[in-house]
Amino acid sequence: MYTSIISAKECAQNIKDPDWCFVDCRFSIDDTERGERDYRSAHIPGAVYAHLNRDLSAPVLPGKTGRHPLPDIETLVALFSKWGIDGSVQVVAYDDATGGIAARLWWLLRYLGHERVAVLDGGWLAWQKQGLPTETRVRKRQPRSFVSHPQPHLLVSTPEVEQHFETSAHRLIDSRAADRFSGENETIDPVAGHIPTAENAPYEHNLDGEGRFRDKSELRHRFEAVLDGQSAEQTIFYCGSGVTACHNLLAMHHAGLGDGKLYLGSWSEWITDPARPIVAKS
Repeated sequence: MYTSIISAKECAQNIKDPDWCFVDCRFSIDDTERGERDYRSAHIPGAVYAHLNRDLSAPVLPGKTGRHPLPDIETLVALFSKWGIDGSVQVVAYDDATGGIAARLWWLLRYLGHERVAVLDGGWLAWQKQGLPTETRVRKRQPRSFVSHPQPHLLVSTPEVEQHFETSAHRLIDSRAADRFSGENETIDPVAGHIPTAENAPYEHNLDGEGRFRDKSELRHRFEAVLDGQSAEQTIFYCGSGVTACHNLLAMHHAGLGDGKLYLGSWSEWITDPARPIVAKS
């Protein structure tokens, strides 16, 4: 059973196994349909496609939610059942964004209690670089019955983050790039800055120069510094919209430090209420 990271070689050995489900999560914020076009051009044999906006997120409620809200559990159960996922299936998620999108699917499945899920190390680029088989055919997997076992302790809401200021019971980690955290280069959300008391740990720092995850010892050293004596369970991760923060959660889990919490609404939900405090560029 693979529960965090998996190599392309290990995946290639199992592409014909019906108890393995490969999910292509390629997506571009600048062109939201490009990922699916790329999938139809070539993908890992047998892979299904997951669209970040349509499949891995609920519709946005302007002024209330962030950019990628959490889907209803019933919606996710129906989707995973359609993809042929049950308790015996090993899921492998991949993208071409160094795991930044695939980690969202990894987190969603774990949130619903499915631990047999991993992210392809190096993603689609690593698969291509190794000359592994691809196909253009879009297949449908035989449906199975996905049974959810929600893990609410993995998720925090905006009111819970607000309580954090009063109790200081949690450590708050912003997973965005340093320039967005500081408010110097906000290119996506209408307000720049970060949530007060948050520390910055850009998710890209989990990767080496080839876009693959650093080894466990390096990741462990990194996240021990990020946690700064706090337990993983008492640490909340956020990003712009609850997507790439999952990359930090994945890397920390892979390092053997446990499971942190995700503020899924993240910065884009936090700023929907102008009364909430922010730290902006001075």
